[in-house]
Amino acid sequence: MSDNAKRDELARRLADARAEGRQITGLDPELVPTSADDAYRINAKVADLLGWAPLGWKIAATTEAVRTKLKTDGPIYGRTFQRFKHTSPARFQHSTLLDPLVECEFFVTLKTDLPARSAPWSLDEITAAVGAVHAGIELAECRFPAHALPPLPAILADGSASGNYIFGRPIEDWQSGLAGIAVRLEVDGVERRRGTGAEVMGDPLLPLLWLAEERRRFGDGLKAGETISTGSMTGMLPVRAGQHVLARFGADAEVEITFDP
Repeated sequence: MSDNAKRDELARRLADARAEGRQITGLDPELVPTSADDAYRINAKVADLLGWAPLGWKIAATTEAVRTKLKTDGPIYGRTFQRFKHTSPARFQHSTLLDPLVECEFFVTLKTDLPARSAPWSLDEITAAVGAVHAGIELAECRFPAHALPPLPAILADGSASGNYIFGRPIEDWQSGLAGIAVRLEVDGVERRRGTGAEVMGDPLLPLLWLAEERRRFGDGLKAGETISTGSMTGMLPVRAGQHVLARFGADAEVEITFDP
């Protein structure tokens, strides 16, 4: 099988699995992409095959702990879709989810394009392009089972396990800085994780700058209206059926999810 045929085959399998809400077991090692760039091109093919309206992008592995767990030396990213956008409080039937992981993040929505260009972007330009920031939880799901994950490039081709995106209230004064905002994650009323915005590369807008540079390198950029989840401040927490999750962002923003059996 040629390299192009392998890319097309993996893209088709991933698109079918995502459309059908199922996982892929026993992936042929020959279908695993040979590089991260190759994997991201396959993820773009998956999005084209699905034809779903885009929500934007997810960024992951923005903390040392998550990078160590995923065995990567830098952040990763993937496409996200409007059909998986939800508003807090949200409910999910746990049995329909694929090894779900709760990740507390900031959701940044752009008000202006960050198009492809020759010059690198600056953090000031990135900040000026931001229209809104929401408290959020990514409910990550992977099209490969957690007990038998393939090498990382195959996961990148799956959109870095992009899943559902639950929006809480806007962070009204985000311009004053996101790094100092504390986040607490409770499960059934018991605190399980905590973190701050500073744990995400020192400033949650720095992952957005990193992604803008990545997409500038690929030649397409980021678009106004896209929402980017900027990486988890509380790691990746598995959840079980029957649990209730509450994330508190600072003093006045919350995200709430109930997982029905």
